[in-house]
Amino acid sequence: MAPAPERLKRRAEFLRVAARGRKAALPGVVLQALPREAGAPARLGFTVTRKVGNAVVRNRTRRRLKEGARLLLREMPVSGVDLVLIGRDATRARPFAALIDDLRQALRRVGVAP
Repeated sequence: MAPAPERLKRRAEFLRVAARGRKAALPGVVLQALPREAGAPARLGFTVTRKVGNAVVRNRTRRRLKEGARLLLREMPVSGVDLVLIGRDATRARPFAALIDDLRQALRRVGVAP
């Protein structure tokens, strides 16, 4: 079993993934992925822009992304990659099963999952 993912917290880490990583945009989420050294635990970052709504809406959107990522990465563990999940306006209204499918498909598109 892969180790639990760590968190991306500093702005520079998010910018590095955005500049050099691969990107997959789906209706429920945008995923950016940047490979790291093999065997290193995956690191996750979550962000939701102010265009999505006020603080309450953004936090709810971020919580949905966190829970979706937690469930999906338990099912399909990944390592050696930095992942940034960007919430969209449709993230909060999207059915949770569809959001999980979006995350799964995004991981495949960026080449992290089979």
